[in-house]
Amino acid sequence: MFDKIYDVIVVGGGHAGSEAAAAAANVGCSTLLVTMNLQNIAQMSCNPAMGGIAKGQIVREIDALGGYSGVVSDTSAIQFKMLNKSKGPAMWSPRVQSDRMRFAEDWRLMLERTPNLDFYQEMVSGLLIENNKVCGVKTSLGLSIRSKTVVLTNGTFLNGLIHIGDKNFGGGRAGERASKGITEQLVELGFESGRMKTGTPPRVDGRSLDFSKMSEQPGDDNPSTFSYLQTTKPLINQRSCYMAHTSPLVHNLLKEGFDRSPMFNGAIQSSGPRYCPSIEDKINRFADKDSHQLFVEPEGWHTVEFYINGFSTSLPEDVQFKALRSVVGFENVKFLRPGYAIEYDYFQPTQLKHTLETKLIDNLYFAGQINGTTGYEEAAAQGLMAGVNAANAVKEKEEFVLKRNEAYIGVLIDDLITKGTEEPYRMFTSRAEYRTLLRQDNADIRLTPKGHALGLASDERLKRMEHKHNMASQFVSFFKTTSVTPAEANPVLESKSSSPVKQTDKMFKLFTRPNIVFDDVNKFKSVNQFVQDNQLDDEIIEQTTIQVKYSGYIDKEKNNADKLTRLENLRIPDNFDYTNIKSMSMEAREKLNQIKPVSVSQASRISGVSPNDISVLLVHMGR
Repeated sequence: MFDKIYDVIVVGGGHAGSEAAAAAANVGCSTLLVTMNLQNIAQMSCNPAMGGIAKGQIVREIDALGGYSGVVSDTSAIQFKMLNKSKGPAMWSPRVQSDRMRFAEDWRLMLERTPNLDFYQEMVSGLLIENNKVCGVKTSLGLSIRSKTVVLTNGTFLNGLIHIGDKNFGGGRAGERASKGITEQLVELGFESGRMKTGTPPRVDGRSLDFSKMSEQPGDDNPSTFSYLQTTKPLINQRSCYMAHTSPLVHNLLKEGFDRSPMFNGAIQSSGPRYCPSIEDKINRFADKDSHQLFVEPEGWHTVEFYINGFSTSLPEDVQFKALRSVVGFENVKFLRPGYAIEYDYFQPTQLKHTLETKLIDNLYFAGQINGTTGYEEAAAQGLMAGVNAANAVKEKEEFVLKRNEAYIGVLIDDLITKGTEEPYRMFTSRAEYRTLLRQDNADIRLTPKGHALGLASDERLKRMEHKHNMASQFVSFFKTTSVTPAEANPVLESKSSSPVKQTDKMFKLFTRPNIVFDDVNKFKSVNQFVQDNQLDDEIIEQTTIQVKYSGYIDKEKNNADKLTRLENLRIPDNFDYTNIKSMSMEAREKLNQIKPVSVSQASRISGVSPNDISVLLVHMGR
């Protein structure tokens, strides 16, 4: 049936698999996407939303590189919000509420329009491996499909087990069977596996809710978009979300079912997401709180289905129903389906290289929840990187790795392969030490040239990015070189209760004042003229404003990043043996031999490796 040898086979059609398949195909590799159900490609298994704190930065980075997640997020959005606008720009994070059905449809259609990409619906039950190198996959029907590389993006399907109260059954998500065979084969090959869990809330009929008793949560007045391309347009109309709250009564009703909860009766022993706990976990961990927020989110433009964000649970369905009916506004709620928890296999990501290729088996790549992460955005980013690197391996091109000072994606992957994870890993702005550099507004400037060099980002993308970058740089230079007199400056400064100037000064200096915004300096004739002459859009003006007002912080982080780069350039030889370095701690030797860092910088980030150990390492490297 399959008489060709593919360059890349991608196993799994979730967010990681979809980005991996698109990336590999778009750089010119013959690619096959094998998934258990072609109707569920890029399915939003949990919350119908993309982006959020730090996650929004990741989606913009994917888009800047030429991935699809940003475009699909825009075409299927029903609400847009820029979170953290009250904080500095390093914290601004875009988020969209999505139409679940349209999101999956748009993804499917974009993939079908992608050259070099074939599809096949079947369960992959094993890998074809010869001479310690992967060379294809085996399906549950006994079919062997050969390839030069394989990317595993199995999500929650590897031996997935769904829990609802004291009931449990196999499944990768509600209504779909689990995947069997791959974990067992990989463990036999020497891989270390573990179990994790995640959960999802009940879905309810919006016609049964009283929204007048809840707080409305509208989208932004002037919504933006995720994609840097101008082919997607901001929303004109938006759907609102709503906020409700639990109460002591709700908590007490939930507690009545704790003895039947798999979380508390020992049925679930695996680790769940620390930063997205179930409602029973929140009640147990935060016993002093008598109320928790519930975000009531529509699943699309026209459907009556709503998602109850904040009520993730594995409690028995009768307990879920009784407790939710005690929430104000939910007195007559009708369930479409109960919430549930799911346990699944993952593989410790310290077994991977920075390219996401496994250390044990050549040309085999892992991406997404198989690596212990949680979230569509984290999965999609890994998928893109694994797809690119699988393609580069086939084409015998240089590996593609992003550093910590280049992208949140670089932070994500470096954290995973250097530190590993014992609980579902979620990205936060606090994980990025160079977050002032890694803003959502400049992801295109940082990454589009790299995506274009790979063959992912189009000429149109590069041209648009270069125009934005060049005009913003010229505008910053204008502020640095153009002076303003007290006669022109003081009326503006005094209107903002800012100290007047006594002599002519550079506009840059005035613009850096905390209470002075662009609309203030735009009152200066020369500034307004520059904007008009160059037809500057809001994106360029925002970029200029950030570079001026945060110039000190940006320069400081660039200096720190340069120091990191010097350590990154201190490469550790392949197969360096730490065993006989007696002046290094035993723990450091064990960790370094296990993870095999490629640079001194990576070695310094490994848990259990001290600064003294790094000094010893440098001596033994002759530095």
